[in-house]
Amino acid sequence: MKLIGSTASPYVRKVRIVLSDKKLECDFVLEDVWSADSTIQNHNPLGKIPCLIVDDKEALYDSRVLAEYLDTLSPVSRLIPQQGRDRAYIKCLEALCDGANDALIAVRLERQRPASQQNVDWINRQLGKVDAALSEMSNKLGEQSFFAGVNYSLADICAGCLLGYLDFRFPEIEWREPHANLEVLYKKLMARQAFIDTTPT
Repeated sequence: MKLIGSTASPYVRKVRIVLSDKKLECDFVLEDVWSADSTIQNHNPLGKIPCLIVDDKEALYDSRVLAEYLDTLSPVSRLIPQQGRDRAYIKCLEALCDGANDALIAVRLERQRPASQQNVDWINRQLGKVDAALSEMSNKLGEQSFFAGVNYSLADICAGCLLGYLDFRFPEIEWREPHANLEVLYKKLMARQAFIDTTPT
């Protein structure tokens, strides 16, 4: 398998951590989707990363699709419950974290426009989504060790990728003080080798 992505993307980081946790071998190929000579659309018509090229040359894309597919390839470290409400709960938390990352990336792109052309109200609306997502995550986690109680899961990976992206691209956003339990979780995650190896750059 070959994973096409960047070291900055929280979605790519999610998939890289899943690969590591599942002990799956995969080549990592860097791709700048904003470059004029990017070839990502040869594999994903949407021009997005991550994109996974499987052994039969078929391309799979969208981090949620990839995480679910990879979780089926090995019984090691099951990350997504197989059925029922437990599965829906983990997938819902994944969607929440991805949605918050969507909002952050949209803000970053908007802020790259000339200041006179930026829509401040729209930026604040996106940041409000992030704040609401963090509050929901904090409420769901409560005093548990992980989102699924004692079991580490995809939800924890997604939360760690979101919090890491906040630190990487939005260090001015103070999320630790209002959400101390998320900081405890984040410290725990950052001690794992898969998170250390995929620190965004």
